[in-house]
Amino acid sequence: MEKGNPFVASLHEVENQLELSLRQAFESLEPKLQPPFSLDIPDPQESLELSRAILYAVLCDSGSSKTHIKLLHALVTDGYAFFTSLLVGTVVELYGKLVDSAKVQLLWLTKEMIDVSSVGLEDLLVSLLRRIGSGDYGDQNVWLCFELVSLFLDKWDCLLEDAPLVLTSALYSFLRLLADHCRVSGIPKLENMKRLEIKFCVKMFREQLRLSLKIGRDLVRLLQDLVHISEFKEIWNDLVCSDVSKIYQLKTSSRYFLLRITPEMETQLRFLLGNVKLGSHKRHQIWFLKKFLLGPEKETVLIDIVRFICCVVHPTNEIIRSEIMPRWAVIGWFLDLCKQNHHVEGRVKLALFYDWLFFDERIDSIMNVEPAALLMLWSIPQYPHITHSLLEFLLHLVDAYDVACRDMIMRGVASAFREIERKGVVQSLDMFLSNPEIATDLKKKLANLLSCHQDIN
Repeated sequence: MEKGNPFVASLHEVENQLELSLRQAFESLEPKLQPPFSLDIPDPQESLELSRAILYAVLCDSGSSKTHIKLLHALVTDGYAFFTSLLVGTVVELYGKLVDSAKVQLLWLTKEMIDVSSVGLEDLLVSLLRRIGSGDYGDQNVWLCFELVSLFLDKWDCLLEDAPLVLTSALYSFLRLLADHCRVSGIPKLENMKRLEIKFCVKMFREQLRLSLKIGRDLVRLLQDLVHISEFKEIWNDLVCSDVSKIYQLKTSSRYFLLRITPEMETQLRFLLGNVKLGSHKRHQIWFLKKFLLGPEKETVLIDIVRFICCVVHPTNEIIRSEIMPRWAVIGWFLDLCKQNHHVEGRVKLALFYDWLFFDERIDSIMNVEPAALLMLWSIPQYPHITHSLLEFLLHLVDAYDVACRDMIMRGVASAFREIERKGVVQSLDMFLSNPEIATDLKKKLANLLSCHQDIN
């Protein structure tokens, strides 16, 4: 067989341990991958090594894939759990190093794992969804997005039966991607992909609404960005005519916020928020900016990053008390980066405040609302315009986000303010209500909101 390396060679990187284990298994067991296959049952360790060798062989060569997969079927005794874990590892650790032909093979193997309902299938599909980059309209990224939305449509029945929750992950991903894709025109290769994304999302809402609603309140946030598309207008109208407050009350699971963050971006954000001290943060910020945010469309990922930081990255008390760069400071930097793009800036602020609107201390975490509270508070001494801008935006949301649910939103925002005071995130709400740096009209509006909430309770 042709033994092309499925990985791009790099002179300066230490070889990844997974990559090394796959290659070494293939080199030592290659003769056993060719028919006629041995009738001897391999011992457990050799079986694992054969699985590694088969994966490497399929990534190398499409011509012998069906032969290799037959051998895998004969070997498997664990529901394909180990082989699927190798595929997940390859997507998470090595996807960026795969040559184009190996990426095609990886998708082929994924479809094979769907057909056999492998153990760990959901993790595999989620890891692939995370590989679709935001604001990236290069051939490889568009190809991956097209292939995955096609896969979810083609394998709909299998996935609905064996891994229904992964369809909600796909819905979250493609709704979010569509919002970006529909703002870009003049790229012919995007048009077919957009049609498929719309087809999949509409199918989910029309055929599996109850399943779709499991996403929770962020489903409404995502759908809001698509109401200008004719196919989604009716879905939106149906949703708002139903009791949308029940959807608002359902907190979105943190697993959805990881979907639009690549593994590398997650690693760097966690490092920034868990290890980098204020004062030595500038070079880390510049590196992050150059690595992930340079490009005319790349800043839309800031929406997803801010949601991820608020809802997923919850630092320990030890980190909070340390000199490590706090979440509010990182988010303040991100807001500054997108201030020239009012569309993105508005969406980033909504991502920051979204849980405030429906805050219920019985189910919502104080950590989701803490970054916005501290950003408003710590901006007052030197950057009062930031506090003004954020508080004005929040109070505007109370009045205008969903007029039919205004009472619920007033209660949510007031509850969030009361909880940040009760938990000691801020010493007293007087720091907002009595501060001379904050505009009088905003202080009045906030005081009214808090007093109305007391009346409601």
